[in-house]
Amino acid sequence: MTSNPRTVLIVSDGTGITAETFSHSILAQFETSFKQIRMPFVNTLEKALKAKFDIDQIAQKTGTKPIVFSTLVNPEINQIIHASNALVMDMFNTFVAPLEIELNLKSTHAIGRFHQNIETEGYKNRIEAINFSLAHDDGQSHQNLDEAEVILVGVSRSGKTPTSLYLAMQYGIKSANYPLIPEDFERGTLPKELPQYHAKLFGLTINAKRLSEIRNERRPGSKYASQENCRYEVNEAEAMMQRENIPSISSTHKSIEEISTTILQVLKSDKTVY
Repeated sequence: MTSNPRTVLIVSDGTGITAETFSHSILAQFETSFKQIRMPFVNTLEKALKAKFDIDQIAQKTGTKPIVFSTLVNPEINQIIHASNALVMDMFNTFVAPLEIELNLKSTHAIGRFHQNIETEGYKNRIEAINFSLAHDDGQSHQNLDEAEVILVGVSRSGKTPTSLYLAMQYGIKSANYPLIPEDFERGTLPKELPQYHAKLFGLTINAKRLSEIRNERRPGSKYASQENCRYEVNEAEAMMQRENIPSISSTHKSIEEISTTILQVLKSDKTVY
């Protein structure tokens, strides 16, 4: 592990989300630290020259070439960034150019094409899914549950809400989530609204020690956050999921992306985002 993190810049003529996501996947393969800076909306020659100046200043100040991940469409702007004192990872030249040859087609080279059309059906589906997930967070609404594509169940703070929102934002999946609480364990049954939607249920569980740590950040020193109570709730929830034959996954050491991908596989969903 290096003492001084290497500077990584995300340079884009749009939001930079595509390049940032790609950079995370690549840099995660290296056991060292990085300082990441996003430079969005570099869509004019003036902005490109300013970005180049900043990149060169970083190289001079740190004594090390920064790493640049770019998704710049305009050739003139791209050329300016390539002239900077940096290792430039040009995603368009790396991937688009070979595809143009293989497909025998010229790409549109349209700036911000990924985000330009907010009137697409896919975009509208994602907004509807986000609204649905927010309305059905933590069991606060039982209406229109038949529209849910997945209903997440698990103890409080096991990762249900962030997973629901990720599924909605990334894939347009309408997701509801319900907490499993001590009253459910005492009755030995799922919340009464859920059995009729058994095919849509998916469970999230978590290591009791990790759950206690998370809950202590919210309610330090409470019974709710005690390891004893967390062990009880996790054990009861896992037993219920097994008894009810509900597929589940532990969120302890998995990212939201990994959890969501597993859920999509179980759902056999073919939803994708472009």
